[in-house]
Formats: sequence, structure tokens, C-alpha cells
Amino acid sequence: MSNIITFYTNPMSRGRIARWMLEEVGEPYETVLLDYGTSMKAPEYLAVNPMGKVPAIKHGDTVVTEGAAICAYLADIFPDKGLAPPPASQLRGPYYRWLFFAAGPVEAAVTGKSLGLLAPEEKKTMAGYGTFDETMAALEQAVSQGPYICGEQFTAADVYVGSQIGWGMMFGSIDKRPAFVDYVGRLQSRPAAQRAREIDDAAMPPKEERHA
Repeated sequence: MSNIITFYTNPMSRGRIARWMLEEVGEPYETVLLDYGTSMKAPEYLAVNPMGKVPAIKHGDTVVTEGAAICAYLADIFPDKGLAPPPASQLRGPYYRWLFFAAGPVEAAVTGKSLGLLAPEEKKTMAGYGTFDETMAALEQAVSQGPYICGEQFTAADVYVGSQIGWGMMFGSIDKRPAFVDYVGRLQSRPAAQRAREIDDAAMPPKEERHA
């Protein structure tokens, strides 16, 4: 398998999560920047991701889409980087739990709140997130057990969970609770996070060309 990873992204997208993870991994990768509505929907990229969305990575013949899946894949394919607890570790459960909690209930609840489409109280049992408040309470608990999701060990789960919380606080869809602010502050000070942010910020189009 080639060591070079092809990374498909746009700097104004969830591709920022994958960029941060790639910088944490520290292996060679090449970036393919795609534009909304044009190259992102072109046949060449739809052959990679039929959804026509980013991020995606291609590693040899393996294609991975979805931010959480990319984080999990990279942590597993490069185990020497220490970005996931060993499979037999007791920390593997919390690692999976909160990584996919953020990709499922948190993502759905935050998006629903932003669009004004949260499930009504009488139908909350039909929603995986239950209620927005219940989801935020569980998320706060997850980041309050130690410096990271898995205690003292920083993992791919922190990349994804931290990104979700950071964006939510930035756009006002997640309250700036002290536990969230402290957690995201620790993560954003990591050298890989800073490198990723600088790379994506430099790739941003001029303001007049940005999509809402």
C-alpha cells in the first residue's frame, strides 16, 4: 500500500477535522482542494464519494469518507502514533463510545438546533439524541473525566469530539460551558491542531467568494 494519502477537502468544511487528524498522524499526504457545486460534484470526485461531499481520503485502494470514520481509520492504520487505545484496553470502549456519540447524537442534535428542526418533546424517543439538553449533558460528562476522552491519552476521539464542540461554540449552537471551553482550549494548543488551522486558513478563498 502506498504511504501517500490523498486528501479531498475544502477549507470551509468538515475537512478541517480530517486535516487535523492527518497532521496528528504526521505521515505524507497530498491535498486535493474541491469547490462546492463544481469539482465536488464532478464525475471524477463522485467516483470517490457518490455523495459529492468532503472530506474523503484515498489510501492505496481504500477510500474512506465521513470525518469520524477517517479519524478512526487513520488511528488504526498507523497504530504506532498512539492515537487510539489498544484493542484490548479498557479505554477502547470509551474511545469508540464518545467518538461515535459525537458523530451521531451530537451531530444530529446540533444540526437540528441550527435548523430549528429538533424533535418535539412528545416524539423525543424517536430521535437518537433524545433531547438537545440531554445530549449536551452527556457530552459535558464525557469531557469532564480527565484532560482527554481517554483520560491522560489524547486520541482520535478528541480530534472529532473537540472539533464538534469547537465549531458549535463558535457558531453559537453549543453553549460555552466551562468544561467545553477548557477542553477545546487544551486541544487547540496542540502543534498539529495549530498547523492544520494555519494550512486551511491559508487555503480559504477571498471573503467575497465564500459560500454562506
